Amino acid sequence: MIKSLRIAGAVMLACLSGAAAADTFETIEAAPLKEVWLNGGFYSYHFQRDKGLNDSNPGLGGEYRFSTVASATAGRFYNSDRAYSNYVGVYYQPWKVGPVRLGAVAGGFSGYPKMRDGGWFLAAIPTASFEYKSVGVNVAIVPTYKDRLYGAISVQLKLKVFD
Repeated sequence: MIKSLRIAGAVMLACLSGAAAADTFETIEAAPLKEVWLNGGFYSYHFQRDKGLNDSNPGLGGEYRFSTVASATAGRFYNSDRAYSNYVGVYYQPWKVGPVRLGAVAGGFSGYPKMRDGGWFLAAIPTASFEYKSVGVNVAIVPTYKDRLYGAISVQLKLKVFD
């Protein structure tokens, strides 16, 4: 787990270093929004490359951005253990570096066979998001949890369908 956290931290710092060179770390002022985003799942680069995990995680999900700092999300995808997962949660991203929002998504997840026998569990996952006009990307740093959940950097492309 420590190795996964070190890798995740290094990747997050590398992602932010380019933006930090031109911009500074800022707090985002909360303001109401009404945006609907759709996504087709995730691509995950797992830290434990020797486990034969599924990196391609297709699915269907949505995000309702109701604030400049928060949004609700829900969806279903084919997970790293080759089983279907559901999720529901809230992104809270009160900071930014340049155009990149920073924070976490907290919510419930299901479908991982080694975690509560595939049942629902709660998790908080660090995230960074970038949105430009009608396209965006969420990047999550998923930590490893014992031998139940495998750590990864997950990338989720999204498309704005309503604002």
